Amino acid sequence: MLVRARLFAPTVLAALITSFTVGTACADDVQVAVAANFTAPIQAIANDFEKDTGHKLIAAYGATGQFYTQIKNGAPFEVFLAADDSTPEKLEKEGETVPGSRFTYAVGTLALWSAKDGYVDPEGQVLKEGTYQHLAIANPKAAPYGLAATQVLEKMGLTEKVKDKLVEGQNITQAYQFVSTGNAQLGFVALSQIYKDGKVSSGSAWIIPEALHDPIKQDAVILKKGANNPAAKALTEYLKGPKAAAIIKSFGYHL
Repeated sequence: MLVRARLFAPTVLAALITSFTVGTACADDVQVAVAANFTAPIQAIANDFEKDTGHKLIAAYGATGQFYTQIKNGAPFEVFLAADDSTPEKLEKEGETVPGSRFTYAVGTLALWSAKDGYVDPEGQVLKEGTYQHLAIANPKAAPYGLAATQVLEKMGLTEKVKDKLVEGQNITQAYQFVSTGNAQLGFVALSQIYKDGKVSSGSAWIIPEALHDPIKQDAVILKKGANNPAAKALTEYLKGPKAAAIIKSFGYHL
């Protein structure tokens, strides 16, 4: 038995080394541009993605409009998770994407939020009362959630009334920070920033009816730089699967 063990040990070791080498060789990094509102969900998804596929997701977060400019200027992103559907479609028409790779990975929800408990009522009447000094929004020219916020104000007839109260963040993360730090009493944020497992996790909020703004369809697409990267394809397929869907829904998105 000892002789057989000595004979087979090198073979087993070689097999283990080969298995490890193959697994390592198949693992790739994927550079992803992620809309700021999707920061928490993609961080949660990344953990499972890496465990299940071996690929590593390297994310940058920001405003969709800013990412468009960076992509056009040669930024090394391989997958783009936008906060709208129009920007990926535009890149597609301009030949910057892998044909047929675009799809909607989530539909976002806008919320009016205050870090203070009980400050925002369930119908959003606090917006009309005007007792707040500052109202935070994301830049409507670069961030789809900011554009949706301006549509809400317009439909409620409040555009002129609140224009001197507005404080504008470069993206939805900065708008959230204005409110969370108390620099703004109120702000339009992505529900995903304040929502977890079926409830608002802090402060008070009005979940804004979809009828008050255009749908926030968020599309993903593989960019030209990711055409030959297996991890780029793996990520977009993973986002369509049940594990990712469960995480996305838990942050208040629709699919």
